[in-house]
Amino acid sequence: MNFIKEILYKNIAGLLSCAIFFALISCDEDLTKINKNRNNNFPSQIINNANIVQRDSGMIKLRATAPLIEKFEYIDSPYIVARKGINILFYDKKKPDVPGKISAKYAKFNEKKKFYEAKGNVKIISNENQMFAMQSVYWDQVKKIIYTTDTVYVTDKDGSTLVGANGMKAKDDFSEYTFYNNSGDINAQKIPEKSR
Repeated sequence: MNFIKEILYKNIAGLLSCAIFFALISCDEDLTKINKNRNNNFPSQIINNANIVQRDSGMIKLRATAPLIEKFEYIDSPYIVARKGINILFYDKKKPDVPGKISAKYAKFNEKKKFYEAKGNVKIISNENQMFAMQSVYWDQVKKIIYTTDTVYVTDKDGSTLVGANGMKAKDDFSEYTFYNNSGDINAQKIPEKSR
């Protein structure tokens, strides 16, 4: 009789351990399914009243201020966003004392692609004191170009105005730019004469 009880207890212990094993495996599978459906698109860093300074070889490259900056890094294509607006001063080695300025109601920077976008009342003032106003602008840092398809309003330091109705494309230092479907009031002294 003791022999039968011993076999019965061993079988029950074996069945119980198998049941616990399968229960644990099924729990792991459920956790895996739950984790796949989790949303990872949440900010990993939040900066309120941000004041950021970027330097290159000791020289200030840019200063950015924003009421709120959020960094999203737990996704395939990490990015930084300023939803409540941003003001940036950018410095050129040629004129380190006269910064250019960018302001917008919204800005986003894709870290992998090195791609910036700014939207909402975008104003860019170059260190040559030219003002560019538009609703959106994109900066491809890898290709070193700035572009938009929005209407661009340009005011030069001498008061000349230019309107690019179908946007513009420019080098990111604004040394060269092209406007599409443009019109305006340009100072005649600035137009180069044709060489013969």
